[in-house]
Amino acid sequence: MEELDIHKPLTVGELAERTGVAASALRFYEERGLIHAERTAAGHRRYARAQIRRVAFIVFAQRVGFTLEEILAELDKLPRDRVPTGADWDRLTDAWSERIAERIAELERLKRGLTDCIGCGCLSLERCKILNPYDRAARRGSGPRYWLGDRRLRG
Repeated sequence: MEELDIHKPLTVGELAERTGVAASALRFYEERGLIHAERTAAGHRRYARAQIRRVAFIVFAQRVGFTLEEILAELDKLPRDRVPTGADWDRLTDAWSERIAERIAELERLKRGLTDCIGCGCLSLERCKILNPYDRAARRGSGPRYWLGDRRLRG
């Protein structure tokens, strides 16, 4: 097996293969400033291997629910003059704990909503007459109030 040269930059195709992200998405990320490439004399993109970690971060952040603008703001906190260390990444992801906890809670509410009323305020279902009589949830605002985390009104 050939030894890997960790200093050799990657083509867009190699980065796509290594990260599982389409080359078109990588070019889009570059246009948005999320990842960076050097250009060869012929104008071809070459990515430092450190970009693999940035792409993984982008994919994870999107799955958590961050927008590309939020992801860019987080990535901009990383050093530009050197490859980010594990400590740099730890500082970045530490700030996400609350956001991830909120997302988990939201998914748990969604899971409960699959078998229970999601508090949409609809009185057309027999069950809503019990859990939301007279559309009391509407007093709290628009949308699925109980699914959004409002406590159920009693009595």
